[in-house]
Amino acid sequence: MPTNRTKGLLTDIGTEELAHWEIVGTMIYRLLKNVPPEQLRQVDLGGHFAEHDRAVYPVDASGVPWTAAYVQATGDPVTDLHEDMAAEQKARTTYEHLIRLTDDPGVKDTLRFLREREVVHFQRFGEALNEVQEELTRKKVF
Repeated sequence: MPTNRTKGLLTDIGTEELAHWEIVGTMIYRLLKNVPPEQLRQVDLGGHFAEHDRAVYPVDASGVPWTAAYVQATGDPVTDLHEDMAAEQKARTTYEHLIRLTDDPGVKDTLRFLREREVVHFQRFGEALNEVQEELTRKKVF
């Protein structure tokens, strides 16, 4: 990032995103904590249980494990900020879908909180994009 402000913003958002993983992981752990293996098998979580017990293991909704290949980075700050904004919108949409899949009020509240943070991140990335574009087009005299 070409400015200290945008570097700081990305650090802040990245730190918060790691906290989101912790929140989701804790929520999943608590939901599965006392579920008998037979019931896990009935809801297609038998394979997960067989390999991981009730350990938190980051996978997508189809069971595909998280990979660093999900991280998109080109080295161009404008392109990367657009990618970040798109990722926030995708996360927001995923939280909305998850909210519709549950009837647990605590889970819904947690997912709503996370969804709203994605909206804030999208807005902050937009601010960073404006700042970066201004910086890159600013005439520089040395």
